[in-house]
Amino acid sequence: MSGVPGQVYLVTGGCGFLGRHLVKMLVERREGISEIRVFDLHLAGELETLSTDTVTVTLIQGDITDLPPVLRASEGVDSILHLASVIDFSGAIADSIIMAVNVQGTCHVIEACLHHGIQYLVYTSSMEVVGPNPKGQSFYRGDEETSYNTCHKAAYSRSKAIAERLVIEANGKQVAGGRTLYTCALRPMGIYGEGLGLLTTMLREASRLGGRLPRLAPATVQHGHVYVGNVVWMHVLAARALQETPEKLGGQVYYCYDGSPDKSHLDFKMEFLAPCGVRLIARGRRLLPAFLVYLLACLFELLRFALRPFCAFAPFLNRTTLAVASTTFTVRTDKAARHFGYRPLFSWEESKARTVRWLQGVQQQATRRGRF
Repeated sequence: MSGVPGQVYLVTGGCGFLGRHLVKMLVERREGISEIRVFDLHLAGELETLSTDTVTVTLIQGDITDLPPVLRASEGVDSILHLASVIDFSGAIADSIIMAVNVQGTCHVIEACLHHGIQYLVYTSSMEVVGPNPKGQSFYRGDEETSYNTCHKAAYSRSKAIAERLVIEANGKQVAGGRTLYTCALRPMGIYGEGLGLLTTMLREASRLGGRLPRLAPATVQHGHVYVGNVVWMHVLAARALQETPEKLGGQVYYCYDGSPDKSHLDFKMEFLAPCGVRLIARGRRLLPAFLVYLLACLFELLRFALRPFCAFAPFLNRTTLAVASTTFTVRTDKAARHFGYRPLFSWEESKARTVRWLQGVQQQATRRGRF
């Protein structure tokens, strides 16, 4: 692949699940990069070991809600890949923190571009910017132009929508030196792959329940999913194309998906959990009637509110997560392929095999340590 030699990339949130995969691929692909700066609140020291003779990985600890560290980390940078984000649907994290990181942090990244004359910004958005909405209205094989009754109840989806809008509105602004800022946003579907904490959590919960998991949402619902390797591949391609054809990508948003099957969240996770010995308690139907599951979600929310002064009680089941799990949201679009040649780098078969091997390795290690 071509690239401009000696470029410096800044990856915010580069020590998270998605960020680690992205940094690794950037090093492997090189893309004419001489340095990858990884900005994160909590650093993963092993990323520095990825440095090669031609690409240096530099870890920078800092809080994205604090502007001065962002300005220092971005000095001399050519392109920013802005991944830093707080994801939470359980209520474990205060709405104010989610908004500060996802919205204020994005404002700081844009300010860094304007201040230092950085021309290229790729933002990791989310399908949650559009839906699914809490009314249960389906979004079936839509694209970037498909209309939908978007309604943001959760702080996470609301914050991502605001941040994406800020990034897109920043496209075309003049930065220091009189040059132009070009921005685009990628909207991944449900990301899976090696290192996904949700899979290990579900495996642990299944072990506690005797190797089984209950079905609380209908199996007929379909959700889009995308392998982490294909998500970071789209980032790599978009970052390069934003420089090569900025007028085409600037101000655009792109859904990020691949050939992974559209299934309910639980049935899709079972593609990886079943090889680890996990089974469903109710294979083809809900364990409880829909109205009882809804009442249970409301009860958990009331308990979380009542216990807030005393302890952090944040069950994953609430009205927001139930609405998401019960609403079809899938996409079919070739916009990224048309604009910058995106094709999945990993097939569904390879993506599944990689994820299963990783999860089985986690299970074996946990079993040896007596944690499952």
